Formats: sequence, structure tokens, C-alpha cells
Amino acid sequence: MGSGQTVTVFGAYGHTGRFVVAELLDRGFVPVLSGRDAGKLRELAASAPAGLDVRPASAEDPASLDRALAGAAAVVNAAGPFATTAGPVIEAALRAGIPYIDVAAEIEANADTFERYGDLARAQGAVILPAMAFFGGLGDLLATTAMGDWTRADEARVVYGLSGWHPTPGTRVAGKVSSERREGRRVRHTGGRLEYHRDELGLLEWEFPAPLGRRTVVDEFTMADVVTLPSHLDIPEVRTAMALEAARDLASPDTPAPTAVDERGRSAQTFVVDVVVRSGTGERRAVAHGRDIYAVTAPLVVEAVERILTGRTSATGVVSAGALFDAPDLLRALSAHLTVEVSERAVSSAS
Repeated sequence: MGSGQTVTVFGAYGHTGRFVVAELLDRGFVPVLSGRDAGKLRELAASAPAGLDVRPASAEDPASLDRALAGAAAVVNAAGPFATTAGPVIEAALRAGIPYIDVAAEIEANADTFERYGDLARAQGAVILPAMAFFGGLGDLLATTAMGDWTRADEARVVYGLSGWHPTPGTRVAGKVSSERREGRRVRHTGGRLEYHRDELGLLEWEFPAPLGRRTVVDEFTMADVVTLPSHLDIPEVRTAMALEAARDLASPDTPAPTAVDERGRSAQTFVVDVVVRSGTGERRAVAHGRDIYAVTAPLVVEAVERILTGRTSATGVVSAGALFDAPDLLRALSAHLTVEVSERAVSSAS
């Protein structure tokens, strides 16, 4: 457990940040509350156990970030858009000599992190872990688990069966920033690289494991997994898809933000993440079932923090979850939050 170690949470008062703060407290860590809005930080501190440190900081002010990270064992960046915040907080973490973990679902921001900071982080022996979240991190852990002893696969699909999607304001802002960076184009991972295009989205009928069953999904609804998986797995084709109902919710400007329905602040949303990797005539599958994509990010993050701080890692530099940790073991550790099933079968050439 955390043993009283301090962890700075940048963006602590945001929707996901609050879940991360609560999970850190549950696991015996002492969160340091940070972010741009001092008033919101004080409000959060007033609702938490007494004595939590409040340290306002801005991504545009390196000195304020240095103060926010001073004495901390690690920093979790939960403040998007990560196109703006990731670089400055990573640089502050490198100056402080502490691990950096973020929950970025922004494809370009994650790609930038790997490209800009990989060599520097390796040279310092630092750990920079982007996308340790529902999008990017969970899919990578599942794909790594499904791969098992395979060293290469022909294709990976990460298919999201969300019961619906009530996006947070942060999700909407991040999506707007990403769209602007792409100039309205779409992105996919094919032939071993990211490719930008203007093709229309298509629909696909996908057979989820029971009890979800057959559902219509939006094909090439591309998420951060197209950065995290190929960063360490030899899979030239990585495709993601999203349940049609959830994609419609996200696209509608009238869809409200998540509403808490239990004492932990979780919404009623449920999810299935179905990851299939194919190699030749073999197919391996790892499936995770759970509740609330924002809430489940918190145990993913805090389990990562604990493993990094206790030395249960296998790499340094900018690394994704599947490369940094024993993926099957980490998923087992989250059994209170996720149900994971792994299977294998042979497929015919017509499948």
C-alpha cells in the first residue's frame, strides 16, 4: 500500500481527478491537490480528510509546477487537454526526478510524449507512463495479456461495448483539440504507422461475448490504443471500434455529463472491452467487463503508481502499461473493479 507517500495529482478537481484522489486515499497514499483553479482545489480539500496540501499550478508556469511536485514520490496528470499540459508536467517531473503518469486519451498527445521524451527519459532512467486510463492503458494491458507467448500478430482489434457515453467537459475539450490538430481528418494505425485520412466511418456487426452478444459498432472509431499497443507490440494493424449508441451520445452536444448513482460517485454506465489479436489461423481474446469508464481509470492509475514506486516494472523511458508491467498480474490485481476473461481459438481463412 501507499505507506503515506505523497503523490501530486494535477487536475485533482476534475471528474477523473477526483476519482484518482479518492483511490489514492483508499490505498494509503497522501494526494497533493494541484491544478489551475485555487478555489476548486480548496473546495476539494474541504471535502477530503483534513490536512491535504493544496498547491495551485499552471502548465504555463514551470515554477508553479516545480512547487506542486516538490517532495512528491510521483505525479499523476489528470488535467486535459494533454496537448497543452503533458509536456510541461513531464518536464517538471523530470526536473524533480519522479515518475509521471497521465490519463490522456488524446492520440496525438500520446504520440508526442513517446516521440519527444523517450530518449531523455531513458537517459535519466525515468518512467513516463502515458494513457494509463480506460482508453489506451486498459486495451494495451488486455492486448498484451492476449498475446501471451506470441512475439508478433497480424492484427489487433479493440472494440468498446459501452452502454452509453455521457462525456465530461474535459472529454469534449480534448476531442475538440484533437479534431483541430487533425484538421478534421480521421486517424488509424495501418502498415505499422499512423495514417490520416478523410474516409467515412463505417458500421460493423460485432459479436461480443455473452451476455452482450451481437452489437452494431462504429468501425475505425480510433482511440489511444493505436499509440499504446504498437509502442511495444509487433502488430502492424491496430483497429478500434465503438458501440454505436456510445458514439451517438458523444457526437450529440445535448448529451449531459455523467451523473453519480452510488456512494463512490460512479455513473450507471457499464462497459465491455473486447480485444482480439490474430496471427495466421490463431486468434486470442481478452475481455474486460466493468462499470464507469472514468471511475475505473482511478484503480488503473493508482495500481500503476504503486507498482512503479515499489520497483515492479520492467523498463524505463516513455513506456505503455503493457511494456512496463506484468500485464496479466496487474489485471488480476484489479479484480474488484474488472472481470477479465482470456480465450484462444483457431479460425478459418473465411472468418
